Amino acid sequence: MTDFAIIGFGEVGGIFARDLRAGGAGAIHAFDLQEAANSRARDFGATVHASAAEAASKADAVFVAVTAGSALDACRSLAGGLSRAPFVVDVNSISPGAKIENARVVKAAGGRYVEAAVMSSVPPKGLRSPILLGGTEAGGFMDLMAPFGMDLSIFSAEIGKASSVKMCRSVMVKGLEALTTECMLAARHYGVEKEVLASLSDTLPHEDWRGLARYVISRALIHGKRRAEEVREVARTVQEAGVEPLLSRSIAERQDWAAARGREMGKALLVTDDLDTLLDGIAAAMNRKAAAE
Repeated sequence: MTDFAIIGFGEVGGIFARDLRAGGAGAIHAFDLQEAANSRARDFGATVHASAAEAASKADAVFVAVTAGSALDACRSLAGGLSRAPFVVDVNSISPGAKIENARVVKAAGGRYVEAAVMSSVPPKGLRSPILLGGTEAGGFMDLMAPFGMDLSIFSAEIGKASSVKMCRSVMVKGLEALTTECMLAARHYGVEKEVLASLSDTLPHEDWRGLARYVISRALIHGKRRAEEVREVARTVQEAGVEPLLSRSIAERQDWAAARGREMGKALLVTDDLDTLLDGIAAAMNRKAAAE
């Protein structure tokens, strides 16, 4: 039986815990800085610990799934809990340079660092989401996880390479969310969203542009705070490549903006299947904010 620790019991950490248990994991240990997340972990049946190091000390593999801005602190917090040399699987969406620094911290503390770049949204496939692995410990981690049916591929022994694929992709994925939000809100204001969507379908073929627009806009409204942090890491990745991240910085601002509007709208609007209803809800939130100012 393989025991696991989940550091960061948010959406990704919770889904991974669920699928690990379904796959036959032994104990699930958890730690999160937020008490609400720890409460969810207890309800799930995980053993919640007083520190990340304590949770990690009980595990054969440790998944670190926190927000991008907290990734380095999370890895540092494992110090003192890695005497059993567990695999420390860094699934955070951060720049190659940040992954290199996390690897240094984990190795110095005695852990076996595994870079993990999750190449799709986690909710649809959960633990079976495609993941690119990096580092010299990737092969051992793949062997450990063979019974769990994960979609793992070793990309490079060099830390940072796998994440460079993820982060460069995110310029487009998170950028599409930001661009679609701006495009559709403006089109709704002018009453031309139907024509705009028809033109998009002709120019950039997709079987359901209306559904795609609703989906990507809602993702930013629900997860914009986390996405904004990730896109700032994207901007760092672009900067590390010697390219000025002009658009990436703006995408992060739009994601932050979307998160703020999402908090004002209410859950029922955020999960609606109707694009018009969603756009009207955002517009109403914008109008309330403008009136308050």
